[in-house]
Amino acid sequence: MVVVTSSRPFEDTLNALVAGVKHRQVEVFSLVDHAANALAVGLTLDRTTVVTFGAGKAGTPLMQAHQTLGLDLPLRALVYETAEGEVRIAYREPRNTLKGQGVAADDFPSVRGMSAMLAAVSAEAAGGKIE
Repeated sequence: MVVVTSSRPFEDTLNALVAGVKHRQVEVFSLVDHAANALAVGLTLDRTTVVTFGAGKAGTPLMQAHQTLGLDLPLRALVYETAEGEVRIAYREPRNTLKGQGVAADDFPSVRGMSAMLAAVSAEAAGGKIE
């Protein structure tokens, strides 16, 4: 897992991440606000939002070759605020995800692009460092 510490407030980080994905003409499929979902059932959780996004031209060939990759696609990034008030972005490195399913990432040119895009949008959104 890659974790990037943000120098921005939570909402600014989340909005910048979404904007960075859209700027690259990658579709944002959903935002899942885990904190709001917790509140709806009478529980509390620090701000925790998952952003799912992807492009059919990149992900579909992977799933055509290995349908179980549909468990890990579309891509997702987690924006969260720790109890200490630190805002972070976390995501799984696509090459490691494929490796975990026994798939050689080098067989698919799109994986390099996915990795680069995740790193770039996370760094831009956070204005921080990769841990």
